[in-house]
Amino acid sequence: MSLPPNGFRRVATARGSSARAGILGTLHGEVLTPVFMPVGTQATVKAQLPQTLLDSGSQVLLANTYHLLLRPGPEVLRRLGGIHRFMSWPRAVLTDSGGFQVFSLPGACSVSEEGATFRSYVDHRTVLLSPESSISTQIAIGADVMMAFDHCVASTVDLATARAAADLTARWAMRSLKARGESPQALFGIVQGALFPDLRRECAARLAEMPFDGYAIGGLAVGEGRAEREDMCALTAELLPPDKPRYLMGVGTPLDILEAVHRGVDMFDCIIPTQVAQRGGAFTSRGYLQLRRGIHALADRPLDPDCDCPTCPRHSRAYLHHLIKVQEPLGWQLLGQHNLHFYHRLLRDVRESILADTFADLYRERRDALGVADLDNPVTRSRVRKAPPTTRGAYAVHLAPEGFASIRHVASGETMHARTPPMDEARSLYVEQSALRERLPLRTGEDPADAEALVVWDVGLGAAANAMAAIRCYEDAAAGEPLRGLRIVSFETDLDPLRLALRHHRHFPYLRHSGPATLLATGEWTSRTHAGLEWRLHEGDFADTVAQAPFAPDLVFYDFFSVATNPEAWTLSAFERLHAACAGRAVELFTYTSSTAVRAALLGAGFWVARGRPTDGRPESTIALTASAADPAAGRRHDLLGPEWLQRWRRSHARFPSDVAAGEHAAFAERILGHPQFR
Repeated sequence: MSLPPNGFRRVATARGSSARAGILGTLHGEVLTPVFMPVGTQATVKAQLPQTLLDSGSQVLLANTYHLLLRPGPEVLRRLGGIHRFMSWPRAVLTDSGGFQVFSLPGACSVSEEGATFRSYVDHRTVLLSPESSISTQIAIGADVMMAFDHCVASTVDLATARAAADLTARWAMRSLKARGESPQALFGIVQGALFPDLRRECAARLAEMPFDGYAIGGLAVGEGRAEREDMCALTAELLPPDKPRYLMGVGTPLDILEAVHRGVDMFDCIIPTQVAQRGGAFTSRGYLQLRRGIHALADRPLDPDCDCPTCPRHSRAYLHHLIKVQEPLGWQLLGQHNLHFYHRLLRDVRESILADTFADLYRERRDALGVADLDNPVTRSRVRKAPPTTRGAYAVHLAPEGFASIRHVASGETMHARTPPMDEARSLYVEQSALRERLPLRTGEDPADAEALVVWDVGLGAAANAMAAIRCYEDAAAGEPLRGLRIVSFETDLDPLRLALRHHRHFPYLRHSGPATLLATGEWTSRTHAGLEWRLHEGDFADTVAQAPFAPDLVFYDFFSVATNPEAWTLSAFERLHAACAGRAVELFTYTSSTAVRAALLGAGFWVARGRPTDGRPESTIALTASAADPAAGRRHDLLGPEWLQRWRRSHARFPSDVAAGEHAAFAERILGHPQFR
């Protein structure tokens, strides 16, 4: 008996497990679960044709409301008959509500009871994304399954922040249901609550009382470790109605998905299959393969001997290695095609084992197999070359359990980027949030020789992640359009972190570039392939030498170790000198800290201060602006600190920067209270 649209039927549950096999009814046919949904954020799965997606076994595609709202816009989709006709896709589509993109979008965003207000990356207009506008857009898109608008925060936030987000999510869920009206499309609610079990229980209980067609587990894979994610997934899945589908958002690797199926989840999406394909990665029955490795250059053998996808019988590992090395899009396409086929086949096998009551055997077998690397060509340590020392001066290489490396200050124990890979944080916190990519193109008709170069001050070079993220951004952008020049000036007094990271470049792959080594050797680097791209080193104590720095900045990436390790970098005096060096220009500063004392020091120095996006387990970072940059006419909108922050500052025990003497507290307080930002 066929299911009506929006219906769900459990067909079987595995013995000794919460794994389920089911059928989900949609407006475009039935979907067999558990199911993986390839991510087609902007009405396309990257590097894949609709027909190859059908051939791979894709039953549902995911598209994103936030991106489709901005371009092409709901009116285009409405006039052209919805997303299925627009992208020639005959099967089901699920749309994310845009809540995650609001959490991670480039640039400042303000969240209120009404919704999320942000500036469009397409045309820079101010946009309000609310439960009502999110659902209206999803209706115009024509998704088979819509998601309620939610407030996503990092999984590692504090209890108060997580509670506020979960409460807001529940209130927005009610508004999403009301906005749905008589639409025949399914609507799922999203459970939030970070890593707090009681919050998850409360949020799930509130949503379960609402007439949703299914439920999603949100707020995971945004900062927590694998064990924490699995525990919270199991807890939340048990709280959801057993007769409704369960969807784990944004997860993950094949092993992640197997573990989540075991814990009772039915639906999954993730960019990983196509993202790792772009980088030369492939999931196979012989383990995870990296086709960039030279060992594959002469490998006249299929990618996966046990796979019948279109890629494996036709193309050798040697050919795929060649395509990836020369950066041909076909390599991305073929590996992506294989990876999607691998995901779908895994879940077909899982479903069959649940129906046959053999899931326990498959789970044990696949859990071991999915966790290994290349079985045919394992990576082995050289017995000849002695490993370089992992310490230099005051610093040591820190290897995180998640597999990335960062630099630790030995004496204080502080590790920069302790929870997030350095380049991920550099891109998110500094490059994306500063809208660096959008600042680079020349204006129509502008001569590159007449265009003023954009100047970035990289204050606290460290292991050069921020500078390299900016350089990579420029190099990627230069492939598409003419750009103005980019000058990066890195300030550092101790170069040991960069020297140590270069010595261990295997753990810091972003340093495999001509820039860092040249900068250390000569103090400057100029790109040979991208005219106008240059990088200079400015050695010495920043506060003492900032006045002699070459070029006044447009952007400042302020990334010293914290106050506990490097107190001089966060004083009122240091920020006053920096403000003076901005010379009245429209300058924006970005830093990872949200410390009350640091924000007060920035305000006292004359900057305007705004909230930045979450980073490395912190619910907020900080953006500082000169007065001309804070002017709305400058074209950038930020979530400036307001009266509520001022009230918290008055109650705080850290109201004053460390270099403000007790006898100067009253005068400093007057400076803060009289700041034009709070008028």
